[in-house]
Amino acid sequence: MERLKALFNWSGGKDSAHALLRAQQSERYEIVALMTTVNGRSHRSTMHDIPLALLQAQADSIGLPLHAVELSAGGGMEEYGASMEREARHFARMGVRHFIFGDIFLHDVRRYREEQLAPLGIEVIEPLWNRTSEEVIDDFLQTGLKSVVVTTMADGLGAAAIGRTLDRAFIDSLPRNIDPNGENGEYHTFCYDGPIFRHPISYRLGTPVRRSYDIRHDDGTLHRYSYWFADLQSSETGPQ
Repeated sequence: MERLKALFNWSGGKDSAHALLRAQQSERYEIVALMTTVNGRSHRSTMHDIPLALLQAQADSIGLPLHAVELSAGGGMEEYGASMEREARHFARMGVRHFIFGDIFLHDVRRYREEQLAPLGIEVIEPLWNRTSEEVIDDFLQTGLKSVVVTTMADGLGAAAIGRTLDRAFIDSLPRNIDPNGENGEYHTFCYDGPIFRHPISYRLGTPVRRSYDIRHDDGTLHRYSYWFADLQSSETGPQ
């Protein structure tokens, strides 16, 4: 069976790694590249805060080219949408008709993606879609993928969870109001080893830092969100 050309939308975290593994195992897709968005000033991914050098190291170990899209530091959804449309047209000209994501059940996010991509003849593929968070995290823990917590909501898990290994002990320790897969943004991770990689990714964790962002919602209200970040860095000596 001829495989379908696809672009994989890569965050560097557990859900991306999990979805990529399942997409590869399906043998349905010829994945031409990993696409990621980074802050044009810090050169780090937007929510996971992964340095571009580590995103490139992941791609090199996976064996796929990395296509990094720079966004301005203060850019909002309008800039993001315009950038994604530009990149989608670029890959559509290469014959790519499928974009793969690692979403689970955020219907508004999927609808946004489909509304953007369908007019360009591109289908949204979601290998983890429509399962419970419990099912997805249980499946993840059985894959052999290894991840570390690098971002948390300040009013949720806080700084104490930064640097925790994503394992059964961590999941079982989560409060009841925290989604076990972090699907509501409670935590984000960096994936550094497992079956999608040819070799582990060397990294180190710095002193956690707290940052706050003002986000204007569709109804016009302004809300401040605060997060802890691991100050993730490259390392030649492996995880520290």
